[in-house]
Amino acid sequence: MAHLWLIAIGNRLAWPGPTPGGTILQTKGLPLSRYTVLDFTRVRSGPTAMRQLADWGARVIKIELPPDRAEDDDFIGDRLSSDFQNLHRNKESITLNMKAPEAAEILRRLVLKADVAAENFRPDVKQRLGIDYESFRAINPRIVYGSISGFGQDGPYAKRPGVDQIAQGMSGIMSVTGAPGQGPMRVGTAIGDLSSGLYLSFGILAALLEREASGEGQWVQTSLLESLVALMDFQSAGWLMENKVPGQMGNDHPKSMPTGAFKASDGYINIGSGDQTRWERLARALGREDLIAKPEYRTGPDRSRNRETLKAELSAAFAGNTMAHWVEMLNAKGVPCGPIYDVKQVFADPQVKHQGMAAKVKHPKLGEIELVGQPITMSRTPWQMRNAAPGPGEETDAILAEIGFSHAEIAGFRKAKVV
Repeated sequence: MAHLWLIAIGNRLAWPGPTPGGTILQTKGLPLSRYTVLDFTRVRSGPTAMRQLADWGARVIKIELPPDRAEDDDFIGDRLSSDFQNLHRNKESITLNMKAPEAAEILRRLVLKADVAAENFRPDVKQRLGIDYESFRAINPRIVYGSISGFGQDGPYAKRPGVDQIAQGMSGIMSVTGAPGQGPMRVGTAIGDLSSGLYLSFGILAALLEREASGEGQWVQTSLLESLVALMDFQSAGWLMENKVPGQMGNDHPKSMPTGAFKASDGYINIGSGDQTRWERLARALGREDLIAKPEYRTGPDRSRNRETLKAELSAAFAGNTMAHWVEMLNAKGVPCGPIYDVKQVFADPQVKHQGMAAKVKHPKLGEIELVGQPITMSRTPWQMRNAAPGPGEETDAILAEIGFSHAEIAGFRKAKVV
């Protein structure tokens, strides 16, 4: 076996070149490259948070069950699926049977080297597995520990299983989504999982910054329910301050009209012209300057009260030309307007292409694939698509050697099905 030369980098170790049993990802120069993260998360919310850290350079080590116990795991779909590849790019993988007695020492050594650990089990599960915050803090007081749950780590619903759609219903977001009178409607993506993942990654970064002053880590918590209540934002604030219960508005804006979706001759467009100046520009652009003087459309509140008749007037005009015509003409006249795309059309759009939202990476089995890029641009230290999602336990041997286990010990772990 090749001799291993280890280089200390901050609170982590990395190899300068290829390593046996896997490849340690090189992240030097990226914003989070000095941090090592232990990823115990599953499904979508936690992996979303971990992907954020990994994309910006953190070394994220995904802890998975050994292959013979994989039926107990709950990762999303086949490893070669677009969903799995998108969630787990830029990570390393180590397999570990956390119920095996030998796992305790492996975990202890991993925790000693880690800056962050994260999980999204039900609150009682992590105690049974011995991967809770207090256990890790006893090993490494500097560790920042992140948790996502369905409804919180304590309180009356703490032990309930958390599912995105259940949290959507309880947060109020389904009550304001969809057309009036059609009943509650879920948002068309896993918005609870995604928002809680993003909030957790922000909380972890805030805790890492605080650690620079205090020298101590802490427990960072969020939940699907909390994240969605926060995401309701002005709708939530409207109830808290004004006791207003919002309802479904479909594609209309509750106050700013005309704002919404209109059918052109070959598809749908969005317009946003609720303020007075833009409303008048729109009416003139459509050749309907007469609408400006009508009492029922004179002010914003007037247009909101008479939204249905106004929409009918505008729909007749929009039907007379194409999406491309209206998008080009209205934007040129200072009226916000855009097409309503399906996903295929999104990634064909020249602006989306320019922003690099489809990012390429090579996979050993799939070849070159495209995954969803980061929506943040930094001028000096950008994010990086380094590697496709790892195979199960791809870096197990390399990581175990890195934390001090001999080749004989690693072989013993494999024989005992610890890894």
